[in-house]
Amino acid sequence: MSFWGPLKSIEAPPADAAHKLHRTLGWPHLVALGVGAIVGTGILTLTGVGAALAGPGVILSFLIAGAVCAAAALAYAELAAMIPQSGSAYTYSYVAVGETIAWIVGWSLILEYSVVCSTVAVGWSGYFTGFMDGIGWTIPKALAGGPDAGGLVNLPAVGIIAVVAGLLLVGTRESATLNAALVALKIAALAMFVAVTLPHFDAANFHPFMPFGFFQSLGPDGAKHGVMAAASIIFFAFYGFDAVSTAAEEAKNPGRDMTIGIVGSMLACVVIYMGVAACAIGAVPVASFANSAEPLALVLRTVGSATTAKIFGAVAVVALPTVILAFLFGQTRIFFVMARDRLLPERLGRVHPRSGVPVAVTIGTAIIVAIIAAFLPLAEIAALANAGTLCAFVAVGASMLILRRREPNRERAFRTPLAPLVGAVAILGCLYLFWNLPFGTQVRFFAWNGLGLIVYFAYARRRSVAVA
Repeated sequence: MSFWGPLKSIEAPPADAAHKLHRTLGWPHLVALGVGAIVGTGILTLTGVGAALAGPGVILSFLIAGAVCAAAALAYAELAAMIPQSGSAYTYSYVAVGETIAWIVGWSLILEYSVVCSTVAVGWSGYFTGFMDGIGWTIPKALAGGPDAGGLVNLPAVGIIAVVAGLLLVGTRESATLNAALVALKIAALAMFVAVTLPHFDAANFHPFMPFGFFQSLGPDGAKHGVMAAASIIFFAFYGFDAVSTAAEEAKNPGRDMTIGIVGSMLACVVIYMGVAACAIGAVPVASFANSAEPLALVLRTVGSATTAKIFGAVAVVALPTVILAFLFGQTRIFFVMARDRLLPERLGRVHPRSGVPVAVTIGTAIIVAIIAAFLPLAEIAALANAGTLCAFVAVGASMLILRRREPNRERAFRTPLAPLVGAVAILGCLYLFWNLPFGTQVRFFAWNGLGLIVYFAYARRRSVAVA
């Protein structure tokens, strides 16, 4: 027992057949899950959002956000290899700090994963609509965007969430195998983008490099601008490796596979992002694709490669759902563990005996994220997702440092190098990025967690396994 409530054991809890996940994933599946989650809306759509906030300095925004995420990824890797349980930051906080903080982190993860799925679905809808326009099949504006975009409902976004949820219901290994194939297709498309745009590279497009400055400042539209303001938004582009950590109970060899999956996917994506973003900005002026719903396809059309743009759009339509799959997978596992701990209704944690999938959670989560995607705008959704993620990353950095002190002799299949420094970068970096988020996003985040604490003290606390 700690000041923040009961602690959870590091060892995996015994589980009956109805609440036991199947170990079917090897490290290649986990790397593909991480890359599939990371390389998606962030580079395909939020490049435009970030460019509007920072200009060419968005390259530096990518670097800063990537450095903070790399520190968090190392902390995740150590904990995921040491604690063979699903639940990601929620479980790590439960083990290291206590149930109350774990609930706050879990409640924030619910926000993160649900909103990420919705954001990616909205981004996919932009590419899908552009692709359909390109082949002559125009989707009515009323059905291609939410009220903020001048429509009524974003029907393509709702449809793709339904398709991905159906795939997850088939089985974890089956969906992970298809995900790996789609990830390979997505990487091939980004390589094609680099090959086409590199001959058009013009260093003049990088001047002025930071038109809005490095630190945040208020622009004429009343929004925060600058390199750090953009970093707090496109931070969304780098996380995704935390979805890998939710698969700890489904990894064949958690001690080895989780480390490779988390660190390997993060390193691969840093290289991919830097190359693609530099080529996009070097090929055309930032103003020409800032705030575009499909910035990379727009860049290809601007340099005169209309056919390549159609191919790229088609690949994005096919492969972008890998991000939805990874985060919807992660969200269902967060719900699953919280239900197994009886902080949520226990029946939500039941898995199908054949597929090993928590069916009720998967369907319920899909309905929630579809509603969000149908009516809310991309930029606001992404910022709110970042708030939940930053909270989780702070908790993971702190949990790693706490367990290093409390359990110094505990076997660790992977040990984070320079742990005090890495932990400090993860914690302080995430807190600073949170401070740079739009004020409205911060208010909504605290309102969400205020609601969460009411639910915890009124319902969850007295039902948890700790008091059973």
